[in-house]
Amino acid sequence: MANEHFDAIVVGAGPAGSAAAFTMAKAGLSVVLMERGEFAGAKNIFGGVIYRKQLEDIIPEFWKEAPLEREIIEQRMWMLGEQSVVTFGHRNEAFKQPSNCWTGLRVKFDQWFAGKAEQAGALAIYETVATELIREGDRVVGVRTDREDGDLYASVVVVADGVNSLLGKALGIHREWAPDEVSLAVKEVIALPKEKILDRFNLEGNEGVTIELIGQTHGMAGLGFLYTNQESISLGVGVMVSDLKKKKIKPYQVLEGLKAHPMLKRLLQGGETKEYSGHLIPEGGYHSIPSLCGNGWVICGDAAQLVNFVHREGTNLAMTSGRFAGEAIVEAHQRGDYSKAGLSGYDRRIAASFVHKDLKKYQGMHALLRDVDPTIMFDKLPYAVNEAAYQMLLVDGVSKAEKQRKALRGIKNATGGSMNLLKLGYKGWRAING
Repeated sequence: MANEHFDAIVVGAGPAGSAAAFTMAKAGLSVVLMERGEFAGAKNIFGGVIYRKQLEDIIPEFWKEAPLEREIIEQRMWMLGEQSVVTFGHRNEAFKQPSNCWTGLRVKFDQWFAGKAEQAGALAIYETVATELIREGDRVVGVRTDREDGDLYASVVVVADGVNSLLGKALGIHREWAPDEVSLAVKEVIALPKEKILDRFNLEGNEGVTIELIGQTHGMAGLGFLYTNQESISLGVGVMVSDLKKKKIKPYQVLEGLKAHPMLKRLLQGGETKEYSGHLIPEGGYHSIPSLCGNGWVICGDAAQLVNFVHREGTNLAMTSGRFAGEAIVEAHQRGDYSKAGLSGYDRRIAASFVHKDLKKYQGMHALLRDVDPTIMFDKLPYAVNEAAYQMLLVDGVSKAEKQRKALRGIKNATGGSMNLLKLGYKGWRAING
């Protein structure tokens, strides 16, 4: 196989890579899907949620066969105090018709998705690392692997090898990310009987709940998450690497703190940890997106920083970018033009899609997180909101007017005074409005 020529080589069998491989193989192109793990999903982690629309655009009615966990009918957000929580949420039967999203486990889902690419005709090669790109002048013509006589050649290479993309670095478009452009997420899968999950989360049948967690991150910029699976809970937290370095705190310590919180402890009671994993997540947003294509190559998914960290969306952006890359390569194949100009249909598709629009909308969030003391947003403010809620709901003979004044003072003090509160509100508004 060493000197065999393919239409495309896809490096990375995550959602982006498998989407690209499936799209091209289905169109009749000869495709190699390369993965460093012993199987697809062996090296991957997400919370995780799989959204219907983006995968349905690739595989109609995929839910009839894909290894999905629970259909999410309720999404909550918890602001954690020391022993309390202020909750926001939305539960809606309309999320069932049609389904909006499901929870999933990558170790199962990625194998299924890569398998669909194989069924479409892609050749999967596992336990193989693409060590460098093979070039002819300014054109990428293949990849060198860690196997003996393992050089592979193709008209185009799809770079989908994750946030620490080695091939992206080789292309010169993927620099070493700054510590404030990536977060380190750690997650546990905690086994819990199905009936306990249904009871504790007020669910029936295949219904599921997701909870985003703000607070209890030692004053560091980061969010926790809890997702219900069929017979397990996915609990995790992602914290900016820059803050972990400053605080000299290990991610597992943050996770253990969440598990010990009384509001979470009761949900997890009796559970048994079955899996622990960690992974870097791109957080740079719009301004960290590199060039997406060149002569003989395209880049997609996490490798291209296509992650909406505000809404914790990554898998749907990855699958969409992989599909767009595959469609652009099919067009390039039909024209016989694999130059940057010939592959520019990928750029155009991304620019016209929700991927680009959503990332552009939140382009100011990274600067907000960089400029604002994280202890305000992720420690002091959640505590102040919880204290305000407690005081307002406590019937102790103190007038509601006095309680209201005290609650407002607490929130002002948490943010450094009235002027800082106004500035924070204005910066936040600007950050989420492009």
